[in-house]
Amino acid sequence: MPPTDANAQDRVDRLRKRVAVSVIAATALSFCAWIYRDHAAQASGTESPQASAARTDWLTYNGEITGDHYSPLNQITTANVQHMKEVWRFNAGTDGGVQTNPLMVGRTLYGYSSTLQVFALDGATGKQLWQFNSGITGRQPSRGLTYWSDGKEARLFAYIMNFLYALDPATGKPIGGFGENGRLDMRKDLGSDYTQNTVALTTPGVLCKGLLILGFRAPEANPAPRGDIRAYNVRTGKLVWSFHTIPHPGEKGYKTWPEGAWKTAGAANNWTGMAVDEARGIVYVPTGSAVSDFYGADRLGDNLFADTLLALDVKTGKMLWHFQGVHHDIWDRDFPSPPALVTVKREGKMIDAIAQTTKQGFVFLFDRVSGEPLFPIEERPFPASDVAGELTSRTQPIPLAPPPFARQCLTANMITTRTEAAHAWAVEQFKTFRNDGPFLPLTIDKQTVVFPGFDGGAEWGGPAVDAHSGIIYINANDLPWTGGLTANTTASPGEALYQNQCASCHASDLRGNPPAFPSLVDINSRLLRPQITEVIHNGKGRMPGFPNLRDTQLEQLLAYLDHPIDPPSNVPSASTGTTRKELAGTSSSATPKYHFTGYRKFLDPDGYPAVVPPWGTLNAIDLNTGKFLWKIPFGQYPELAAKGMRDTGSENYGGPILTGSGVLFIGATIYDRKFRAFDAKTGRLLWQGDLPYAGTATPCTYMIDGKQYVVIATSGARNPKGPQGAAYVAFALP
Repeated sequence: MPPTDANAQDRVDRLRKRVAVSVIAATALSFCAWIYRDHAAQASGTESPQASAARTDWLTYNGEITGDHYSPLNQITTANVQHMKEVWRFNAGTDGGVQTNPLMVGRTLYGYSSTLQVFALDGATGKQLWQFNSGITGRQPSRGLTYWSDGKEARLFAYIMNFLYALDPATGKPIGGFGENGRLDMRKDLGSDYTQNTVALTTPGVLCKGLLILGFRAPEANPAPRGDIRAYNVRTGKLVWSFHTIPHPGEKGYKTWPEGAWKTAGAANNWTGMAVDEARGIVYVPTGSAVSDFYGADRLGDNLFADTLLALDVKTGKMLWHFQGVHHDIWDRDFPSPPALVTVKREGKMIDAIAQTTKQGFVFLFDRVSGEPLFPIEERPFPASDVAGELTSRTQPIPLAPPPFARQCLTANMITTRTEAAHAWAVEQFKTFRNDGPFLPLTIDKQTVVFPGFDGGAEWGGPAVDAHSGIIYINANDLPWTGGLTANTTASPGEALYQNQCASCHASDLRGNPPAFPSLVDINSRLLRPQITEVIHNGKGRMPGFPNLRDTQLEQLLAYLDHPIDPPSNVPSASTGTTRKELAGTSSSATPKYHFTGYRKFLDPDGYPAVVPPWGTLNAIDLNTGKFLWKIPFGQYPELAAKGMRDTGSENYGGPILTGSGVLFIGATIYDRKFRAFDAKTGRLLWQGDLPYAGTATPCTYMIDGKQYVVIATSGARNPKGPQGAAYVAFALP
């Protein structure tokens, strides 16, 4: 809450002056940067080294609107980073997940608590300056904020569930002239009854030319809103333009869907963020899959502009070029992270490019202006679906360079050798799988290997890039998952709701996969109905809220959870794993013919990946040549390391940042709760520090009073067996 003691006004006035000074300084630095920027940098939309050297703040999600994860700061170097120590810690909640990349403006750091309260801290001490409580107890991820200033006034845009707030950066109070009393309900402006839309603002929008351009997270089953990309005036909150990711009649791409599908189809949304070439006025927007994620008989065709990298004109929203990464996606292979702007050298010429990482473990690289691929992309044939009504694309695009940064096909010689018992078990399981490489369609009542898994390859943290040398740094998950379909033979409306909306994570038999996904068997004996309802509506941990599920449908679902029909005895418990999505929408009155049987990691009976390491990697790729500079296992399981099984790699979420001194900082690993610094040239580990919880967020770095700080958000939600809580932790040299 804002300060209430006798000195409150003095503190507010001082903070306003701080923000005003930082705004003026930022404006001055921008002017200096413009003076020193060379012609090539003006053309490319990236800063020259002289201009970027003046940056001491972290004003934008992921460092810059270019998506670079880069800071020119160089006080902490490869030679002295081993002396870095924790200098302050801020408690951000007792439970829930925090995935926030905080902002630093002047001396003030902005972030979220685990329940989506917005706060401002003194960046040098971690002391809280103010807190904004919207009245909403949100437990969704909100990965960042957006700071805007024209040199005279400033705004801090905060994303809380389905609401966008415009806050005064000095006080945290809503700015009344924006939207409706300082906020926008982002369920609106989507061309449908907004009360029936389920929308979550998990990733901040991008700013360019006085516009705030936004995407949102949508459900993964029908009904879901169409994933329109929208641009709003930063001062008024007025909608300026929308781009239809599911084309309307007469629009490009309309014929890649069934006739009239735009009225009933949903998603194809941007949940992961965007990048901007400000000089050229282009915003680059990666989109996700259309619903339903794993069965597309009602959306036959390539389904433009789902799973597509869009280049849009910032002023108008007009499409300049596009590339679809997956045709008719039935594997949930949506683009998982914002793209990154980079400049590469080809045949003696510098080319402004854009790099997009994928869950498949690919990097696609394009000319930023024309959309032409800078490495060959081949449309390769893949097997057809054998599921009734489904018609998969005959081909999928495969880049010929760089090589994939995650394994693509599960083979018998990859089966775990951790113990003889684990190996024997995994071999028998492996024999039951359908397994024929990437893009093998799911089938009925049999598990199909997806490798890398549904949360595999690159994830939402995104890469770091050295925009001038053309090197990209990517952390990746590298373990197989399986998935399948089964016929809907539901006996009640409540069961139909459950199978359509909940079974993908809690499994068809309600048994889930504790602790990653809790069992719902006998849930009424552990929680009261009001408690269950609160979780359904507001979400908890990695489970999004289900705000539209009310009245009759809510009662039907609660009744089924109270008295589920006994599942068949031969239905195995789903070995589901960590995923960023669950219960993400309302139910449909039309029950689909098939439903997904659940996200299942291929884990051995002890809970470890049932394949040989590495299970997580950190990669450096030269985008000038398409070749790896280095590749290392990333992360450990502490109990395995204690037994001598080190450097296995582990699941990791949240991205790296790169500094001007060539230090690559990253947390991300779930189980060892470490924060690490690597030599960006070689991949050599230079330093690691302990965190209270997993650092599953992208860090930031900044300088105050001549001292460089590195801050990362940590939380325990990804590992329920570990310590629970949330905190921001700052490190610096002594």
